[in-house]
Amino acid sequence: MRCSTRFEHGCALLNGDGVARSLIATKLYIPKPRRGLVARPRLLERLRRGDEVRLTLVSAPAGFGKTTLLAEWLGETPDDDHSVAWLSLDPADNEPASFWTYVVTALRTAVPGVGQSALELLASSPLPTEHLVTTLLNELAAAPVEVWLVLDDYHLVDSHDVGDGVSFFLEHLPPHVHVVISTRADPDLPLSRWRVRGELAEVRAADLRFTSEEAAAYLNGVAGLALVSEDVAAVEEGRGGGVAAA
Repeated sequence: MRCSTRFEHGCALLNGDGVARSLIATKLYIPKPRRGLVARPRLLERLRRGDEVRLTLVSAPAGFGKTTLLAEWLGETPDDDHSVAWLSLDPADNEPASFWTYVVTALRTAVPGVGQSALELLASSPLPTEHLVTTLLNELAAAPVEVWLVLDDYHLVDSHDVGDGVSFFLEHLPPHVHVVISTRADPDLPLSRWRVRGELAEVRAADLRFTSEEAAAYLNGVAGLALVSEDVAAVEEGRGGGVAAA
């Protein structure tokens, strides 16, 4: 993976105060699909339809297999169908300069050449977020391929400044660019407006819970148990109506 000549993954980008901002390369790695998972074609098909909307939201508590599902989806999708930019967020990304540095870097791993002008603005202090995002959008508009930006663990970022920038970014996405947000709680974004417009796809806890057939496949196949249907039903009932993917 290559970035601009100003920095490489694992090195640093100078901010407006001349202080080096370290970049963690592994935050940009797409997780590998896990072996022995239960096939979930109904959810994979919903994710595939994300190319019809601006935002796909995967929202559920911890332990429901959000990241696992996204890794499976990306692992079974041909690379020539689209370019994927992945970013695993952490609390340090509450700071807008850090957040947008990683977003631009992630996009540049997916579409080389995109974000060069936006990178120049990341060194400004204070950060001109709207100008930065506008510049990035214009560069993405010229991208020759379908682009997916995945923001994993978005619940760790609760900055209003970051949220406002993300909302602006999503409102003005080019038609061939799509965003996937994985989170434990719904983000402070205009989800209702996008839902009414048909611009939002959603995968929620109720969707991520195994069906009876999936639960049986998991408990008997992956977990190595030998349960009859009555036993599977008892496990589901004990887990509050369904087994969540780990």
